[in-house]
Amino acid sequence: MSDSVVLVLNAGSSSIKFQLFSGDEPLLRGLIDGLGTAARFTARTSNNLILIDRDLTTAEGAGHGPALRPLMAFLLEHFPDLDLAGVGHRVVHGGPTLSEPVVVTPEVETVIESLVSLAPLHQPHNLAGIRAARTAFPGIPQVACFDTAFHRDHPWVNDAFALPRRYFDEGVRRYGFHGLSYEFIAQRLGEIAPDVASGRVVVAHLGNGASMCAIKGGRSVISTMGFSALDGLPMGTRCGQLDPGVILYLLQEKGMTAGEISELLYRESGLKGLSGLTGDMRELEASRDRRAADAIDYFVFRIRREIGAMAAVLSGLDAIVFTGGIGENSGLVRRRVIAGLEWLGIILDEAANAQGLTEISSRTSRVKVLVVQTDEECMIARHTRHVISQLGAA
Repeated sequence: MSDSVVLVLNAGSSSIKFQLFSGDEPLLRGLIDGLGTAARFTARTSNNLILIDRDLTTAEGAGHGPALRPLMAFLLEHFPDLDLAGVGHRVVHGGPTLSEPVVVTPEVETVIESLVSLAPLHQPHNLAGIRAARTAFPGIPQVACFDTAFHRDHPWVNDAFALPRRYFDEGVRRYGFHGLSYEFIAQRLGEIAPDVASGRVVVAHLGNGASMCAIKGGRSVISTMGFSALDGLPMGTRCGQLDPGVILYLLQEKGMTAGEISELLYRESGLKGLSGLTGDMRELEASRDRRAADAIDYFVFRIRREIGAMAAVLSGLDAIVFTGGIGENSGLVRRRVIAGLEWLGIILDEAANAQGLTEISSRTSRVKVLVVQTDEECMIARHTRHVISQLGAA
């Protein structure tokens, strides 16, 4: 199955990222962005040849389902002899039962749909991608790969809330997210930094969605995200950790509805809410507004706090890895996070950080600091090929 062609769809709240893979090699990568507003469709080959770059019509860009039709037409036009083995999908939430990649059956689809309320920004669009691909490629296996799966082997104390035990048994527990990214990084470390890959590593996946994960021996130990993708670090528009008493206050004293609170916590909080300006870190770094600086200060503070907590859980630290859009590209955030962590044996190489090199820690640092580009789509393609190969064996 190493040479099988796999299509990967990663449907976000207003976008669809897609790649065609032969083995681990991407043949094509593209993006449909701005769905529901001003949608644009771009795709290029692995050697950066642009195959399409156009605005979608209002009808095409109205949603994920309509947008997938020009995507499928494009694939059939440019790859008329495409021998597609399967379609792999990122699905944010697998709940307590879907703990590994699976072929999407009606039963699996029902479970995915039942978890929409736990990931409202993503799960409906993940489902839309599955359904559109099934219509476009009837008979081709659709494989769901879950962002929660990498975190399923946590110790019980790391996943439980101090609520009556029956709620844990019903599925009210910490799940953790960005698992496909963390799984890719764990495998990638084995290639580029084998001296720390089997050790104690904290990975900071920093982007519009942000979280951190403590990994020991290549396995997730604890994540900053919990029951939903709201917990932990502040994000572009999501609040991060919040005293549950605040929810009670909003309900009882402000008279807000569940829908209004959901909108507040998912879309109006985080960096956007703290700054009153934007959730885009690039714009915040360029701004001279004091509120932008405050938002960055809070973001950095929370990351540093979690590094300390995770070092305690791991009983030490061998490496810190920055990944995600902010982690890979913001030298400012990386520098400010590392500043003052000498007590952990971490010393930054300022020049290496400014250049965005892979290793940005000083030679005298006891803990390695790395910048590693993540690739969730590659991880999904690997899982999809594996599941399909098992089908063939069966």
